[in-house]
Amino acid sequence: MKLRHILILVLGTLLLSACNMTLAADVTPPPGYVAPTPLPTLGPLYPAAAPDIENGKAIFEKSCVPCHGETGLGDGDQGKQLPVTVIPIGLPEYANKAAPEKWYTTVTQGNIDRFMPPFLSLSEQERWDVVNYAFTLHTTEEQLELGKTLFEETCTDCDDVFSNLQMMSALSADDLVGMMRTGSENFPAFGANFSDEEAYAVAAYLRTLTFALPAEPVAESATETPVAAVTESASAEAGTPSAEETPAEGTPQAEVTPEATEEVASVSTGKVTGLVENRTGNDLPADTKVTLRGFDHGSNPSAGPQEFLTLEGTVNPDGTYEFETPLSESEIYITEVIVDGLTYQSEFAVVSAGVTELELPVIVVYETTDDYSTLKVNTLQVFFDLASEDTAQIFAVYSVTNDSDKTIVIDMGDSQTIPFIVPPAGASGLGYEAAQDSAAFVPTDTGFAMPPSETPYGLIAFASLPKADEIKISQSAPLSIGEVALFLPEGVKAEGDALTDGGIQAIQGTNFHVYTSGAVSENGTLEFTLSGKPKGTASTADLTQNQNLLIGIGALGVVLIIAGVWMYMRDKNKTEEFDDEEEVDDEYDDAESVMDAIIALDDLHRTGKISDEAYRQRRNELKDALKRKSS
Repeated sequence: MKLRHILILVLGTLLLSACNMTLAADVTPPPGYVAPTPLPTLGPLYPAAAPDIENGKAIFEKSCVPCHGETGLGDGDQGKQLPVTVIPIGLPEYANKAAPEKWYTTVTQGNIDRFMPPFLSLSEQERWDVVNYAFTLHTTEEQLELGKTLFEETCTDCDDVFSNLQMMSALSADDLVGMMRTGSENFPAFGANFSDEEAYAVAAYLRTLTFALPAEPVAESATETPVAAVTESASAEAGTPSAEETPAEGTPQAEVTPEATEEVASVSTGKVTGLVENRTGNDLPADTKVTLRGFDHGSNPSAGPQEFLTLEGTVNPDGTYEFETPLSESEIYITEVIVDGLTYQSEFAVVSAGVTELELPVIVVYETTDDYSTLKVNTLQVFFDLASEDTAQIFAVYSVTNDSDKTIVIDMGDSQTIPFIVPPAGASGLGYEAAQDSAAFVPTDTGFAMPPSETPYGLIAFASLPKADEIKISQSAPLSIGEVALFLPEGVKAEGDALTDGGIQAIQGTNFHVYTSGAVSENGTLEFTLSGKPKGTASTADLTQNQNLLIGIGALGVVLIIAGVWMYMRDKNKTEEFDDEEEVDDEYDDAESVMDAIIALDDLHRTGKISDEAYRQRRNELKDALKRKSS
């Protein structure tokens, strides 16, 4: 079974566990369960417009550098922490073999086998922008100049041939070198005598022929037209005095237009207030700081949010705080406060039209402790990938609750291990990720913290064991575990005194042999043996298409929260725009387009970026539209 299938089911299981149900206990989807969606639709494998390399660079720096590194060598900070090496797309040895349409497919659908998520939060054109920028990482200005000179000397009037977006998107640099050496009906073999260095320099230059031209800089006017240059007749017609005249007393002044009035009214002086509820048992220090952050999208409602405001204030003795700042419609605000070294954040609040005072949700701060014994592991669900000839990969999904009255601080130490999660004996390559639907962890310098929360914390631990005909598993439990479920590839069996055989169950199009176990006591051990070989796997829908399936603990922060908020707001606005059937039908050309819209909506809801009410309303509208388009 492929790794991505395991990850798919991990997410599906987490969704079900939120309903206090397990796949092992009941494979019938619970009420409100959202079925997985198919792989993202690719559309044409060439861009609709010439790629904007500067825009692609900005996207790469924001979304790709953490794993791929600035030069694409796979040396990003997050990439170094992955259990697999990041493909060095910045090396010519790798990039020269790839065609843009191949990389576009990967960016669109992801490569979960290598822990790369899909990036459907980007538009199709943005994906083409960043893909084409990635092809510039292995080139230099000197190489491009050499390629340009050689091309212009040997293939005059060939620009149109190699600026064809559809053709160039399907060709790698290796393909281009082969074509220029053999020629075609559209151009001669102009590269027959090139050295390899020269040929690849020309190939790199040919790629740039498909790029959008850089935006022309907007030059400021060197001089302003003097007001006195306005003719007297024009002044008279406009009813305004010339620059040389001083309006006489009582002369009517120019009226403020309604548009100007509306523009001024849209930004009003206001204030942001909130409360820090102190449950630490001690008074907060008198100088406890609170930070207000404001985010907006500027003039483009489909763009991501940008932080435009950071203000620092002091929490009053009664826990209240207040900031004075202009408020504009649709701006997003959150606050954060640091107590006992932990950064607590409020939930977000969005400015409505005409609002001059915004109250943020309460920030609750708690006493801290490093005693994790009060944590409860509700369920442990373990998935096995036995497709490799050498290793068995294990993904253990923990659902943990903190229903105490203290924030529990977990110190991962130098070994970067979580003390209440122990891998099976003999395992290696241990790593952790926070599940996407988890309650929010609070990052610390040496680990993370878990404030009290009604929402379970989801943690995925992954590791590898040596492959053998019989694999003995010994799973320790530092904390008691409410119930355990094992999901094995069909054809693989488990034997253990505490296991109950649930038989073969079809889950999301793939057959699993499911075993369950009752509670495992604190410091107890669950032991069993795996044997057999997996049968062939079926094609499974990919649930990870719109977001990272796994969100690293160290990456949890305000940027992720705000990005989610903005997508929620954008989708909410779309939902309000399409209230009747005619408008929905007009929005989409065919049934496939409606399906794409449903896929995107499901992703937003699954990742908590749209409210249940807005989701249900919009999905019902789209389902009705799909029926009409399909009939």
